[in-house]
Amino acid sequence: MVEFSLAPALEADFPAIKALVDETGINPMGLDWRRFVIARSAQGEFIGCGQLKPHGDGTTELASIAVKESWRRQGVASAIIAELLAAAPRPLYLTCLEHNGSFYAKSGFRVIRGAELPKYFSRLSRLAGLVGFLTRMPEKMLVMKLD
Repeated sequence: MVEFSLAPALEADFPAIKALVDETGINPMGLDWRRFVIARSAQGEFIGCGQLKPHGDGTTELASIAVKESWRRQGVASAIIAELLAAAPRPLYLTCLEHNGSFYAKSGFRVIRGAELPKYFSRLSRLAGLVGFLTRMPEKMLVMKLD
């Protein structure tokens, strides 16, 4: 079994968080080290992160889930998510590409659309749809909710 540990992020972890978010190509907006949980290998190497991000409309988003490529498929993201979910308010939302939907469904998230979308996620969904159309992106963005 692969050994790693989880801990609340420290300010000194922010450069590693930012670098991993950039490396994985996920949304770099709203990164605040104080909201992050990080994962470290048994040797102390920074290997992953995730945060609970509040929005102005009162919703909270599971966001910035990122794991270094060499550590993927070893339970790191699932452990980060479980840690964040333990402290998360409900409902909780997230956005992801379609191919990741089944991964988040394992944690109880379900796809939502239309009238069920809070204002922030409705705007984001429309914008992502337009960008996807204009750039001919082969994959759509999903908005998911955990009740």
